[in-house]
Amino acid sequence: MFRDTRSRPVADIPEGLDAALRDPTIYPHPVEKIEVEETHISKVFLTGPFVYKVKKPVDFGFLDFSTLAKRRHWCEQEVQLNQRLSRGVYLEVVEITRETEGFALGGKGKPVEYAVKMRELPRARSMLALLRRGEVTPTMIDDLTRVLAAFYSAARGGREIDPMGSVEVIRANTEENFSQIEPFVADILERDKFLFVRQAVRDFLGRHGDLFQCRVETGRIRDGHGDLRLDHVYFEDGIQIIDCVEFNERLRREDVTADLAFLAMDLDSLGCGHLGWRLVRTYAQAAGDPEIYILLDFYKCYRAYVRCKVDCLRLAEGLGDDEARELRRRARRHSRLAAAYAANFSRQTLWVVCGLSASGKSTVAGEMATRLRVGVQSSDVVRKLLSGIPPHEPAPAEFGHGIYTAAQTARTYETLLGEVGGELCCGRSSIADATFGKRRFRDQIRRLARGFGATIVFVECICPEPLLRRRLSNRQGKLVTDARLQHFEAQRRVFEAIEELPDSMHIRIRTDAPIEQCLLVLFSETYLRQLRQTRQARRASRSSCTWGAEAPRVELSRPDSGRRRLT
Repeated sequence: MFRDTRSRPVADIPEGLDAALRDPTIYPHPVEKIEVEETHISKVFLTGPFVYKVKKPVDFGFLDFSTLAKRRHWCEQEVQLNQRLSRGVYLEVVEITRETEGFALGGKGKPVEYAVKMRELPRARSMLALLRRGEVTPTMIDDLTRVLAAFYSAARGGREIDPMGSVEVIRANTEENFSQIEPFVADILERDKFLFVRQAVRDFLGRHGDLFQCRVETGRIRDGHGDLRLDHVYFEDGIQIIDCVEFNERLRREDVTADLAFLAMDLDSLGCGHLGWRLVRTYAQAAGDPEIYILLDFYKCYRAYVRCKVDCLRLAEGLGDDEARELRRRARRHSRLAAAYAANFSRQTLWVVCGLSASGKSTVAGEMATRLRVGVQSSDVVRKLLSGIPPHEPAPAEFGHGIYTAAQTARTYETLLGEVGGELCCGRSSIADATFGKRRFRDQIRRLARGFGATIVFVECICPEPLLRRRLSNRQGKLVTDARLQHFEAQRRVFEAIEELPDSMHIRIRTDAPIEQCLLVLFSETYLRQLRQTRQARRASRSSCTWGAEAPRVELSRPDSGRRRLT
């Protein structure tokens, strides 16, 4: 399945055909100037009004254009598939025939090659060109997101597509990437980064098999684009998106997160992470998909290595010094970016879900645990087990009495932190569900997370007081918690406001909103704080597994304090 592409010479289109397509007289329309662009798989002849794209007779394993019949088939697929996200751009497949006097487009002779004929789009209107001129606005990002959300909603899914979202297929895709990049590691890339990224990806796939299966079951696997890059998006006659992956269904049929991650990664690489963040956040809200944040950096890492691989394959063709120097620089940049993403998604996170009784923290913690596939350590459960009481057995008492004395509370938090520490010690993320109404308990769990090098995020649940009182008054039956309305005033009086925490580890979530909306806000804000803390850890550490400042800079916000810049 995986092939060493470096030892095999790279094919090109025949020299005579290349020369013919550079001659304006071969074209059935006026041509003032011809420009030629080349990738590792094709040559593109830009004639002014039209573009003619010819596939090289190459076989890289992940694509096979080695025969004329295959090239014709993939040309036809390219036209058909790209018409999904463009209008009036992909026109037809043109036969290149051999005539007595030479080559012709659509002649009467025998076809010797095929070309995709396209309407030429103005380069100045590509998203890449617009971005470099500083002309991409938030409104443009929102318009693009709407186009993509509609596309994914209508794109093919179901039984034929779903297997492409399995962890086995994703593992095959990533291993293919690593296999094809590895021959270039010694000369072009840094081996320590390569080994770190490969192991981080393998570990992530090993830990999150259930999550990938859930993505399949919830219909998130679609026949998408597969190569959603800045230079493939044009703001011309609306929005035109070109050049999808036609040559390999396995690389196009995937989680929508993988598609969006390519564009977001491209934006990160050019220092525009805030626009990539807006793209992902707007899509997640439109699609009701909070889990996209769990997978985002994993797929960004994968996409960065795809770009790295493409540049390495192009370098293997033998190029001029200037072009080779630029490709080497770009390959290394994407390798460093992949390592930054891997550092983020491989780092443990400790979520501390806290707040007053009936603020919704246990509901939020439970939903988080289900989506994140991590364990929850609940102070209510720990407290009763320490007292020899089954969790759902009531133990009513006045505030500060019974099993709720100060001494028993301190013992409960000590045990809770021990349980959380056990999870972190095993390399797993964890959720702590407790009031954390005393600063000393918050300080203790911060020190615990710091000791394990884990990201820590305090999720403070809040809601309007009338709703909180109503929730408490409605409690009845055998519940894990014994907190009732009569305890509210006393608990509020002794609750020490959470004011000591920096924005980079503190989120306030209003739980009077529907739980899905809460999770969308929570997961997006958590992602920002994971980025921030991972960046800080990389700056503070000189270990071989942390590098540079390649991770994106985006805005960090708190619902109650406006927006602040994340640096």
